[in-house]
Amino acid sequence: MSKPIFVDTSAWIAIINPRDKYHLAAKAFYSDALTRKRRLLISNLIVSETYTNLLWKLGHHKATSFLNIIERSSSVQCIWSSRELEVQARDVLRRYDDQDFSYTDAVSFALMQQRELSEAFAFDHHFSVVGFVQLPRGQ
Repeated sequence: MSKPIFVDTSAWIAIINPRDKYHLAAKAFYSDALTRKRRLLISNLIVSETYTNLLWKLGHHKATSFLNIIERSSSVQCIWSSRELEVQARDVLRRYDDQDFSYTDAVSFALMQQRELSEAFAFDHHFSVVGFVQLPRGQ
């Protein structure tokens, strides 16, 4: 079985927001991942960041539709941030002091490193800066 794909906030927003410039690519990639029964990994910080972003940009209905998607999907697994992950995230932030990573980004990177994941479904170039493979490619 293949390793899970980490899904970033940028991917969820692109999937849900039809005005996002990556919407079509995100929907196609997401649909293909579900068809192939790929496991999708997120963190509770991704849930928080995505919900808040969708609420501000698209309103309550779209934000709660995101919650429904992740709660009902057997493909999506949410990992809760831990003290250990957050200590590793702070190390990432200090190591990459020339980058504007968010705290959620840093926890995401720490989680991916901890789980030995190499692929991120993301439209945020920060994942490639740290050395992860961004999917879909060419975006």
